[in-house]
Amino acid sequence: MKTFILPLFLAGLAFGLASCTSHRNPPLQTATQVDIARYTGHWYELFRLPNSFQRDDSKAEAQYKLQADGTVLVVNTETRPDKERVTVTGTATVVPDGRNSRFRVRFEGPAALAPVPEEGNYWIIKLAPDYSTALVGTPDRKFLWLLSRRPKISAELRSSYEAEAQRLGFDTSKLIHH
Repeated sequence: MKTFILPLFLAGLAFGLASCTSHRNPPLQTATQVDIARYTGHWYELFRLPNSFQRDDSKAEAQYKLQADGTVLVVNTETRPDKERVTVTGTATVVPDGRNSRFRVRFEGPAALAPVPEEGNYWIIKLAPDYSTALVGTPDRKFLWLLSRRPKISAELRSSYEAEAQRLGFDTSKLIHH
């Protein structure tokens, strides 16, 4: 009986992700053009929507490194209130759209079993001209992060990104702020 649990779980997960393509909002637009080399580097998470793979009481940082084959090495580190650090690594591959603003990200370990949609699961929605701040999410509006090169930004700038996320149909009432 146990041999059927994993396939059933994966089938349910695939069905759940497939149902995410139905939008009540207009299609989500992404940043006009992203220079991947400029986008790589260190990012701090300033706010996010709750999700099943990050603890609500934790903060995260990401390190992106461009690889020789054009993929991006992703290293996400979650810091918990007790200062424990949990790191997960993965690979991001650009979705060929001519903008370099959508990626398929696949993490190692058990997360590698989760299907990744063809349109990508990491969309750069808004990017500051100097690459200092980025609003990242998914087209189903279930996942959202505000990333910055600095651990803190002005309240005014943070509010402008939050207002943009709300305008785009994300449920900003549930945001976890850091």
